[in-house]
Amino acid sequence: MKRVFLSLGSNVGDRERYLHQAIEHLASRESIKISQVSSIYETRPVGVTDQPEFLNMVIEISTSLTPQILLQTTQRIERNLNRIRDRRWGPRTIDLDILLFNDENIRMTDLSIPHPRMCERAFVMVPLCEIASNVTYPMDNKTIRELAASLPISEKDGVRLWKKYTWPADTEIGRTHRRVQ
Repeated sequence: MKRVFLSLGSNVGDRERYLHQAIEHLASRESIKISQVSSIYETRPVGVTDQPEFLNMVIEISTSLTPQILLQTTQRIERNLNRIRDRRWGPRTIDLDILLFNDENIRMTDLSIPHPRMCERAFVMVPLCEIASNVTYPMDNKTIRELAASLPISEKDGVRLWKKYTWPADTEIGRTHRRVQ
């Protein structure tokens, strides 16, 4: 099993529900086990700023999937949750990005791991630091805590705790589990 960190974001419609649904889609796969889930953060948009604010979070999973199959899986979940890719960095129902995949450094046409801009983005680094502060970033051997601390204050100011998240209690899977017991 590989240790993987995924970033989730939504700024269209019922943002929290899209995050929940994406987690439930991932958890429903036998080849994926969710290990940790960060809190949900409300964040200012980056790149294209004339759009609604995002809800962002990071999850840790264990998986037997290859990076390419995991990418296909996350893209399928995005399509199932009505993700429309009509402009780069534009509004979206859900965005799933592979941040880290073990300690691997992967460069392909459609996949780069570690995610190439993750260390510049407070909306990724703040929730990642919450659940993986001592994980070492494979490109420079700094910890996630060190990298998050080095972000400009102006970047971190755009990331606000929105809601503590409890896996699986805050999901349909958790609610069903409680009803069944």
